Order: sequence, then structure tokens, then C-alpha cells
Amino acid sequence: MEVICLLVSMVFLVLALAISIFAFKYSSHSAKNLPPGSLGWPIFGETLDFLFGKPEKFVSDRMKRYSSDIFKTKILGEETAVICGPGGHKFLFSNEQKLFTAFRPHAMQKIFRSYQAAAPAQIPREAESKILRSPGFLKPEALVRYLGKMDSITQLHMQTYWEGKDEVKAFALAKTLTLSLACRFFLGSDDPERIARLVSNFDDMTLGMHSIPLNVYGTTFYRANKAAAAIRKELRIIIDEKRADMSKGAQVQDILCHMILATDPSGKHMAEAEIADKIMGLLVAGYSTVATAMTFFMKNVGERPDIYAKILAEQIEVAADKKAGELLDWNDIQKMKYSWNVMHEVMRLTPPLQGTFREALTDFTYAGYTIPKGWKIYWTVSTTNKDPQHFPDPEKFDPSRYDDEKVFPPFTFVPFGGGPRMCPGKEYARLAILTFVHNVVKRFRWEVAFPVEKIAGDMMPTPEKGLPIRLQSRQAERFAYF
Repeated sequence: MEVICLLVSMVFLVLALAISIFAFKYSSHSAKNLPPGSLGWPIFGETLDFLFGKPEKFVSDRMKRYSSDIFKTKILGEETAVICGPGGHKFLFSNEQKLFTAFRPHAMQKIFRSYQAAAPAQIPREAESKILRSPGFLKPEALVRYLGKMDSITQLHMQTYWEGKDEVKAFALAKTLTLSLACRFFLGSDDPERIARLVSNFDDMTLGMHSIPLNVYGTTFYRANKAAAAIRKELRIIIDEKRADMSKGAQVQDILCHMILATDPSGKHMAEAEIADKIMGLLVAGYSTVATAMTFFMKNVGERPDIYAKILAEQIEVAADKKAGELLDWNDIQKMKYSWNVMHEVMRLTPPLQGTFREALTDFTYAGYTIPKGWKIYWTVSTTNKDPQHFPDPEKFDPSRYDDEKVFPPFTFVPFGGGPRMCPGKEYARLAILTFVHNVVKRFRWEVAFPVEKIAGDMMPTPEKGLPIRLQSRQAERFAYF
């Protein structure tokens, strides 16, 4: 009995202490001129609304309720300011590393273990940035050399998974393709069995990156952690194979080779676990968002035969200038202006990634409110993408918005971010997506099997059934053109 009483007393003591800390913390914040909004429940804040009510709706509702410029909340365990609108985009992009630094949510820090070894507020990105930028891997002039390989991988993918099928699930196949491209580009590997093993693990891991970091069997985070361990194990095998090849004189051609060779100012090489984590991060970036953009291209264009016809006309014109068996080149990509306008509209309506986080390096003021040092900043494209002031009839899929190089007001349409942290893979994504568009449109007409299919997912939109589409081969038509 005494033991039970002692346990009950301890529980009440812990609760009282937690409430006291909570009250002190929030009373100290109340002394500052914080933005309007709500920090929600103790501990969880408004995380459940954010994750399960869809981030885009979460932000939109609070912009209407509190302010169209800025509001406060607590999500994923952090007091957070959400800075909105074109002015917010400009402020964030102009103050990178002055007022803000990158922040990865706690679930992501735990999944990518080497990030936890760094100071939590300032995760060093210099090593990976130097590797990506100094050899110019993601610059157009470097990507041009990879474009032919992109085209041949995409053609093989179409032959293997699409041709001869009456119906396919577009999301699954888009993910297989983008992981194949990313593995070839970042790892120099195109082993189909290895890629097949990685795909399912990447699905589980990406879903858990913005989850509640509760490592209990059955949770999203538990599955993500388990998947990350499996990916890390596979990557270590690849690293060992790459080192062995390099010791035999193999050329240094991919990003993995450069990571293996990279040293810090003291001459120390990156640890294998750190290389695996950084490569895993690059593969995620080159896999999930690109696959999402491809998938929603298939959905939107599959529902609009008029838009499909215009894309087809453009791609036939590109193909007509090619010799039999000749692969795509840079000039071909530059001719795909309408196709890229369509992709802009796809990304406006369904951003492949809802948003990213930053951390305040110091107290700062925005729109008349003070944000304390250490608070997190949530940035999302959704605060401008559907603003009728900039995009009339915003729910309508209308690629003509981008005709004749129309110029939108600054910072209203920023699908790849901006400033120093503009997505470094923007050009890679453009080439991968347009190569896919060229190959799929040339081969097929299609219709969406379930036009009202539910779109699930939190930070990354996901068709609940995988977007089944019915295919109709254009083989007979193709012979008429080529």
C-alpha cells in the first residue's frame, strides 16, 4: 500500500513540476510581444492538427483566424512562428544565416543519426554543400552530361514497368524511377534488385521524418527508424564496394566518390556513418519530391485531354528533330516550355513538399511582433500558391497562367524556395521530370481510374490508392510520326 501511495505521490509531483515549468515558460514568453495564435495543449501543442488535419489547411485556417502575415503555434515539440505571404518569403530568403539557420525536426534528427552529433541548433551543412557545389554536380553544365543517361534509364523503366500494361499505379512507378535516377547519379549504381530493396524502406522513412518521435512498435516513427537502419546497412555495403573499386583505379565520377575522398581542414576523412547519412539525405531529396511531382502530373493531365494534346504536340516536335535512338540533350529540354508550364501548375496546386523549418539565431521583429531566439520558423509555399490576388480562380488547373513568360509579383510563386537555401537540386528535378514527361507522353494516353481518389499524407501528399491509371498505347500513332 505504501508503495502505491509513494508512486501516486511521485506522479503528482512530476505533474506539478511539469505544470510549473510549463507555466513559467509561457509566462516568460507572454512578456514578449509574440504574434497572435495559440500554443495549444501542453507538450503536444497543435501537432495533431498540423499533421492529421493537413499542413496546408492548418496554415490557411490560422491565417484567416489570426493574421495573414504571421502567427504563433507549437508543432512537433517546438514553439513556432509561421511567417506568411510574399513579404514573409522575402524576409526569410533575405535573412538566411543572419536571423535564421536550418532546423530539422526531432524525428528527422533521430533518423539521420549523424545530425544528432552536431550542435542541435546549428547542424553543419558546409561539408555536404562543398561536395555538391565545388565539382558542380548540380549545375546545368554538369547535369547535361548526365541527361543522356537519365533518358536511357527512363526508357528502360517504361519498357519494363509500363509497356504492355492496361493499368498501373503511377505513384509506385514514379518512385521506382526517381530512386533509380538518384542511385545512378549519387551512387553510380543501377542495380535493379538493390533499388527494389530500397524503395519500400524509403517510403517508410520519408513518412516518419515529420512524425511524432515515439519509438514504439507500430508507430510511424518506429517504422521509419527501422527502415533507416536497413537503408544505412545497404549504403555501407555500397560504400565498401565503392572504396574497393576506387582502390583499383576506378574513376571518381559520382557524389559518393567525392564524399569518400573529402577531408576537413585537419585532413580527417568523413566517418562512414556520416557518409551514409548524408547520402541517405540526398537520395530522399532526389526521390520523394520528384516522384510526387511526376505523380500529380499524371493525375492532372490525365483529367485534361486538352492539356495532354498540347504537351503531346510539343513533345512530338522535339522527337521529330531526333535521329532514331538518339537520346535527349540540353537543346531538347529548352524546347519543352509548355510542358514545364504544366509542371509549374502541378507544383502550385500540389506542392511536393509542404514546407521546411528554420531556427531563430537571435530575437527579431517581423510585422510588429517579436520572435524569441531559439523559436522555430515554419516556411511554406502554400501561403501564396492559392492566393486569388495572384492566381485568379486558384483551384483551377490552368497552365496558361505562365504563358508568354508572364511575370508574377516577386515572391508569390517560389516552388523551389529562394535565397541562399534555394533548392540546389532544382535543375536536376527539372531534367528528371521533363525526361519523364517526354517518354510517357510519347508512349501513352491515359485516364485516371479514380478521379476523386483521396490525397493523404502530411508534409508530402500521397494518393491513397497509389493513383491507378488506365493506359492506352500510342504505338500506332507513333508510327505515323516517326
